[in-house]
Amino acid sequence: MDFVTLHNGVRMPQLGFGVYQTPPDETERCVREALEVGYRHIDTAQAYNNEEGVGAAIAASGLNRSDIFLTSKVWFYKDGYQAAKASIDESLRKIGSDYIDLMLAHQPFGDYYSTYRALEEAYDAGKLRAIGVSNFYPDRLIDLAHFARIVPMVNQVETHVFFQQQEARPFMDELNVIHESWAPFAEGANNFFDNPTLKAIAEEHGKTVAQVALRYLLQRGVVVIPKSTHKERMEENFRVFDFELTDANMTSLETLDTHHSLFLDHRGAQDVKRFVGFAR
Repeated sequence: MDFVTLHNGVRMPQLGFGVYQTPPDETERCVREALEVGYRHIDTAQAYNNEEGVGAAIAASGLNRSDIFLTSKVWFYKDGYQAAKASIDESLRKIGSDYIDLMLAHQPFGDYYSTYRALEEAYDAGKLRAIGVSNFYPDRLIDLAHFARIVPMVNQVETHVFFQQQEARPFMDELNVIHESWAPFAEGANNFFDNPTLKAIAEEHGKTVAQVALRYLLQRGVVVIPKSTHKERMEENFRVFDFELTDANMTSLETLDTHHSLFLDHRGAQDVKRFVGFAR
């Protein structure tokens, strides 16, 4: 397993296991199986409604809590600071731990300054080992980093071969913010698994399209959190440290970038309108 080091010195496994859209009644099994495969980085969120299943799997695993890197995310609330502060304690209760390794502000909407202040205070209190953001594009990331007391340590954003965040990445690097990917397989969109370039490179290395897609991001220093409800896929996604893409492979994959989201635009009026409705 490879690691990245956050700017406060905390080491974070570069490969994790995500549970977005994993049904609550399946989460405990999926996380338990992921831990059996060897994953030690689990990513959940308040909005996923499955923190309890993650916590139950960790408790039943027999592993030391310190051996597992756990991420969750604070939703954005109409009541701002007080609601965000209370939600962190609620996440700790649901997970059954006295700390969370990384907590992110989930969306760049509402009073995200207040949400982030609640994260800073929980970090100071030892409830969180690291803090960061999710879905913050360069304008919002620069804004928050400039005015916050603690610069975000991670930014989790949509990242896959079709949307590589090539424009945003230099700003994250400049701020020493770790780039983390959600949807590393583009959720199968744009004929992801049948892409000729990905398939040709996979055949060259005797690997699958999924493994090549993950390896590409890993070699670019991106943290990845693939999700699956099938143990054989978990195992496949975990076997990405025994090969390396060539410079030619990397150049070919870089050309697949469309430079725009396949799902939503966090700065687009209609998408923002839809999101802010969730906080009412």
